[in-house]
Amino acid sequence: MYLIVGLGNPEAEYARTRHNMGVDVINEIADKYKIAISREKFNGLYGSGEIEGEKVILLKPQTYMNLSGDSVIEFVNFYKIDLANVIVICDDIDTEPGKIRIRRKGGPGTHNGMKSVVGRLNSENFPRIRVGIGNPKFKNDLINFVLENIKDEDYDILKDGIKKASSAVASIIQDGIDNAMNKYNA
Repeated sequence: MYLIVGLGNPEAEYARTRHNMGVDVINEIADKYKIAISREKFNGLYGSGEIEGEKVILLKPQTYMNLSGDSVIEFVNFYKIDLANVIVICDDIDTEPGKIRIRRKGGPGTHNGMKSVVGRLNSENFPRIRVGIGNPKFKNDLINFVLENIKDEDYDILKDGIKKASSAVASIIQDGIDNAMNKYNA
């Protein structure tokens, strides 16, 4: 079983922001594989189904970004999911819009949602997919950059990353993380 987590903020005002790329990827996967995300448990909205013959849980934590790990740890413990099968998806300012980066493990960097997940799991040993959103023009404008509503023309570019991340999840499940990294990190 895989737990696929899309990081973001729960309220409607954050729905079309750069910081919600993880949630957008989960929505893309849910549509593609006909998985209804309609149940609530452990401060998360979730649904279960199959991707490439493997049982999966798609999770959108309903805590704010900085507390995402609270929901993730509950699902991991309740369903006894191996950390190698926990795929966390988040936005990444250090990756160009429309591109993604897959990692087998690693630190959280400056991403507060990832810091929460790493902290609550007490481990950096889980796969993650970072969806590129690019950098703001001015470094001190980072919060506004990630939380502002995205213009249509900018969102069209970000959609490429959302679609790639969705496909990368299926690739990790079907072909293994090394093959997925070779395919998508090029």
